[in-house]
Amino acid sequence: MGHGGNVIDELMTDHREVEEIFGRIEALPPGAKDRKTYAEQATMELVRHSVAEEAYLYPAVRKHVEGGDALADRELQDHARAEQIMKDLESREPGDAEFDRLIGMLMTEIREHVADEERNLFPRLRASCPAEALDEIGDKVRQAKKTAPTRPHPSAPDKPPANKLLAPGAGLVDRLRDALTGRGRTGD
Repeated sequence: MGHGGNVIDELMTDHREVEEIFGRIEALPPGAKDRKTYAEQATMELVRHSVAEEAYLYPAVRKHVEGGDALADRELQDHARAEQIMKDLESREPGDAEFDRLIGMLMTEIREHVADEERNLFPRLRASCPAEALDEIGDKVRQAKKTAPTRPHPSAPDKPPANKLLAPGAGLVDRLRDALTGRGRTGD
């Protein structure tokens, strides 16, 4: 979280980090308790990433990319599907067959979303948005991730200005809950 560079570089680094967590999940046998910890870590990163994209990336896509409204709307639909899967996953334990089904769905959904962003959205944004603006959006994304929620909130607003107003408060509550419960921390 908070890597530096323009918005595209920042978000692509996030993508690699989440993929690394997915790899850790896949390397463990079904039912291994660390699968839950890694699923929590993936969720925390994905929620922060999504909130930042919704607040800053997609408005920039709407503004700078031809056909940006439709593109941003499709990305928001992807986020809504993934967020609901993450919410459903929260209450599952790694020994539960439903956990395996949901984590598989989440990994598929996120991998498809990432591939689409990196093949389609990012190149179009890079071609149509000034470099200084990409750097500025990168800074805003890094700041947003610091205060963003870490738990899925499927009914929360996903478009400015409401998402920008509500996310920091939800993020504070989520981080307090995470600290109290040890959510996402490994036993090492």
